[in-house]
Amino acid sequence: MTEEVQQTRYQRYLEEISEDITETVQAMGCQPILFIGSGLPRRYMGAPNWDELLNHLAGECSAIEKGLGFYKQSLKTPMKIGEEFARLYQEWAWGVGHNEFPENMFGEDVNAQDYLKFKISALLNSITPADFSQLGGDNFKAEIEALRNIKPHAIITTNYDRMIEMIFPDHEPIIGQQILRGQQFSVGEIFKIHGSIEQYNSIVFTQTDYDNFAKKKKFLSAKLLTFFNEHPVLFIGYSASDPNIRSILSDIDEALPEKGGIIPNVYILEWNDGLAADSSPARDKLIATEEDRSIRVKLIEASDFGWVFDAFAANPVLNDVNPRVLRALIARSYTLVRHDIPTMTIEADFKMLNQAVEDSNSFAKLFGIANISDYSAASAHHCLSATELTNQLGGKGSYIAVSLIRKIKEDKGVDIKESDNRYHRTEKVNKTMFHKYSADMLEILKKVQAGEDYELDLE
Repeated sequence: MTEEVQQTRYQRYLEEISEDITETVQAMGCQPILFIGSGLPRRYMGAPNWDELLNHLAGECSAIEKGLGFYKQSLKTPMKIGEEFARLYQEWAWGVGHNEFPENMFGEDVNAQDYLKFKISALLNSITPADFSQLGGDNFKAEIEALRNIKPHAIITTNYDRMIEMIFPDHEPIIGQQILRGQQFSVGEIFKIHGSIEQYNSIVFTQTDYDNFAKKKKFLSAKLLTFFNEHPVLFIGYSASDPNIRSILSDIDEALPEKGGIIPNVYILEWNDGLAADSSPARDKLIATEEDRSIRVKLIEASDFGWVFDAFAANPVLNDVNPRVLRALIARSYTLVRHDIPTMTIEADFKMLNQAVEDSNSFAKLFGIANISDYSAASAHHCLSATELTNQLGGKGSYIAVSLIRKIKEDKGVDIKESDNRYHRTEKVNKTMFHKYSADMLEILKKVQAGEDYELDLE
């Protein structure tokens, strides 16, 4: 196998996955929901994983006399180990470790597990960069910018640190049980469902915490169902075996319309540093959920996440929308409908409003939140991807279309993809180039596939 063939094989995987993501985002017509796990702050700021965090906590507290291996052997799960560590931390704090904690933590109203969480907060604070410019070092600057360009509808995270707020400063953090109170509009928000370091007593870490969380998560589960039904969803920084991802996916399992099939709008991104030029990773993954059930989602394997983030930032019409402005608009609209209209007279041009709401572009212009361009008009003629061409030609993926386009180049000496023409158009979304094709291209490919004569007219 030549080096060129090997490279083509990997490049084909990258292009097909990018194309699938882009088509999903554009077909759903809305911004993605991001689920961010501990793998991402580990990547960008060296945050610890479960074992490293437990090891650090054990080293800080002299009351924890045995090695972590003993507790893993006897208690099995990180949550149960956290429960035992919290008990030992309380004993230590009220003894020789007293000076490690502020004096206001020794009142009767302080939770017994807060001493452990205070130390977790202190560690994560100490490794958090002072500002966004220091995040990721030189290795991940471009990747972090690509992530920021996604402009997600909302973010859900089980992380405690403040890295996500640094990357998405226009999103509003909703911490812990605040999710159950007040007005959340599900746009431009970061749902920190397991708490945050600035409120260390909100952190979900021990078995008691997880049990309490499970009892109170009905509202969150309902919100998750809405997200999974209406948006592209990307899990980043979780492994498929992570108990958090299993719990989250379990919440939506019962509501799936088709059992056993792949969920078309849900992706999990896993880091794989073993990818080579001839790699062709799996396209989906079966994840075990709770009660011996399972769920199948789309899998993406990458060592560089930048191209994946570029593909998820593929809704050009919404790229210039500021989440803070959109959230404020929805909040004001909510107040207008719930409070202002029932208590006062509103003067409005209902003819103008009626015309605006019938057309999404006009509605966006009405509120001044969209940068409406000629993107849709320019894309209308070239509306087919290589995957869609291949489907029309009786195959799956994009291989048939790509092969036939290559045959045209061999037969006619013309590279259709070299220019924008009646058959092909290149669209650039952020830094990624996507190839789109017309119905005329489909007709030509049908003739090439059938071995019939054909003529090209690029004008």
